[in-house]
Amino acid sequence: MAGFTRPVLIACTVLTATALTVTVGAYVHAGAAPVPVVSAASGSSAVPASSAVSATVLPPVNATFDYQIGAAYPPPSGVRVVSRDRQDPIAANLYNICYVNAFQVQPDEVDWWQSQHDDLLLRDSDGDYVVDGDWNEILLDISTSAKRAAIAGIVQSWFDGCARAGYQAIEPDNIDSYERSKGLLGIDDAVAYLELLAPHAHDMGLAIGQKNTTDLGTRGRSAGLDFAIAEECGRYHECDYFTGVYGDNVIVIEYTDTAFTKACSVVGDEVSVVRRDVGVTAPGSGTYRYGSC
Repeated sequence: MAGFTRPVLIACTVLTATALTVTVGAYVHAGAAPVPVVSAASGSSAVPASSAVSATVLPPVNATFDYQIGAAYPPPSGVRVVSRDRQDPIAANLYNICYVNAFQVQPDEVDWWQSQHDDLLLRDSDGDYVVDGDWNEILLDISTSAKRAAIAGIVQSWFDGCARAGYQAIEPDNIDSYERSKGLLGIDDAVAYLELLAPHAHDMGLAIGQKNTTDLGTRGRSAGLDFAIAEECGRYHECDYFTGVYGDNVIVIEYTDTAFTKACSVVGDEVSVVRRDVGVTAPGSGTYRYGSC
């Protein structure tokens, strides 16, 4: 479909600032990881730890999507699928994807990692932490099987929390951390780590997606990933890669009007495409942008 352009009508819905009431408990340090206690949204049903795990269900194809990993808010009218941070409650009566930073450390969790699992943070030959400078996130050290297993045990507990909160899928971010590792990590390390994460997600009844990372080829699919979330594939001419591997089970996020229009014209009839602001902010922020096609 590359190179073919069809006219497209881009419908953008902008919300005014709306109050959102959520209940988020304190972090629970269960000897392994900071796991947030999150209540389910009103009208939804969270999954108790003791309940039977339901079958994995993929996100509905080409459904209207909203990307809310920066802040949770009432989705625009017509949205059927939403991705939110693992610390936020689900959106009632929608398909919910749980965003998990599985390969790097969120800045507000650095102290916990340093005090509890400093040996699992990647350091260079000078002993300095290896940091993703764009987001000020220390990379997790997935360079050995022992460290991958230890980190996976922590991240899997977050997956469990997502399942209990009522999420249906996982979005593991920064699969491509090896590109920012100063050569200390490789793609084989990332794939081996994914091979630990994907089966656990499935065991919990959760689908799990490939976030970006075209370098994986079909290895992500082979590792057990079910769908793709592709940022800026329209901008970088990569959408055909994701649909080639995952068919129509792809969600596209663009951060400029030009790339959004392009993605809509190339794949908008087959997959979910959304326009967001790069800060993925909530309505009323001054930089909030949302559109879908």
